[in-house]
Amino acid sequence: MSDLFDELKLRGLVAQTTDEAALRAHLEAGPVNFYVGFDPTAPSIHHGHLVQIILAKRLQDAGHNPILLVGGATGLIGDPRQSGERVMNEADTVAEWTEKIRSQVSRFLDFEGPHAARVVNNYDWASQTSVIDFLRDVGKHFPVNRMLAREVVKSRLESGISFTEFSYVLLQSSDFRHLFREYGVTLQTGGNDQWGNLSAGVELIRRSDGGRAHAMSTPLITKADGSKFGKSEGGAIWLDPEMLSPYSLHQFFLNAEDEKVIEYLRVFTFRSDEQIAELEHSLRSEPWRRAAQHALADDVTTFVHGQEETRKAIAAAEAVFGRSDLAELDARTLRSVLSDISLTEVTAGEELPLVVDILEASGVVASKSAGRRAVNEGGAYLNNTKVTDPDARLTDEDLLHGSYVVARRGKKTIGGVEVRRG
Repeated sequence: MSDLFDELKLRGLVAQTTDEAALRAHLEAGPVNFYVGFDPTAPSIHHGHLVQIILAKRLQDAGHNPILLVGGATGLIGDPRQSGERVMNEADTVAEWTEKIRSQVSRFLDFEGPHAARVVNNYDWASQTSVIDFLRDVGKHFPVNRMLAREVVKSRLESGISFTEFSYVLLQSSDFRHLFREYGVTLQTGGNDQWGNLSAGVELIRRSDGGRAHAMSTPLITKADGSKFGKSEGGAIWLDPEMLSPYSLHQFFLNAEDEKVIEYLRVFTFRSDEQIAELEHSLRSEPWRRAAQHALADDVTTFVHGQEETRKAIAAAEAVFGRSDLAELDARTLRSVLSDISLTEVTAGEELPLVVDILEASGVVASKSAGRRAVNEGGAYLNNTKVTDPDARLTDEDLLHGSYVVARRGKKTIGGVEVRRG
């Protein structure tokens, strides 16, 4: 355990701590009961939450005891954000999302053995506390001038911030104190954008209970230009396979920038320092191989979705770009891949469309005449088979899983079509 904190720093998993020397000593003395929270502001967790899960797993593997808190109560309120007031979701929606996230986070840690994880829901205790008791027992420990000094609050004072969001910090701090009292939790972790909430919980425990607790935040992950990391063309990088397919997750990390991929390997994977050093050498000496990106994408997809889904994601990319047989992909994988690239619906009558119609509908050519030119020039493909007849018509045998066609022009211009019978 003596090397744990240094390892976490080397991995890029430490941004701020309440007292680094004291936290080091606390972890070395261990085992430490710690927690990290997940608010149900959506039906799935995303890549930012994955950083917290990986940190929790590293702490658990080092002999500490994790508690994963799902915010059934705090999710009804909403943490203040720079961009403006959150829209409060319906209570039934938050309850549904809470259960989904509870199920998701429960997949990643060990729930048996001497350092078994547990999942808790803060609604279980917050809903039992009256407003008067909350204000007397928690609110009295929060000077308003300190709350006004928080960066997110200062940025919102001019545009406006509701008392509801203004008081969110009290709820999260109260959670820390509850877990301190009930489970002996002495460390809270979270993203660096949560630092004000994390440190406020430490202060509440000191003020109300005379207790000693710690907080540690992880850096926010960025791209090479400093902008936020974690947006795909379709939105956030969700970990629910129904919201973002394993193929899309794999592709997202496969497209990591050369300048950042080694940093991402340290944060998002469990590869050893030696393995990462080898990948860094490969990145410098043979950048075209993209070995580091492949390792990152494989490891993250396997951790989130399992080895079989990683295999399917790799096979799908190979097949779509003509390097293996499309017929080997199952219908779910094929559809998710085509949806990620481009998938257009075409309604057919008794007679199936011409191939040039499919080329146009898929978007790989701009018009039927352009499709004919592509065929005549030898650059048009249907399901990875070169099209040689510009007047060819689609057949039932061309429909993968009875519905799908993959059109391609050249090596990289690809589009999918789902043919529906009228």
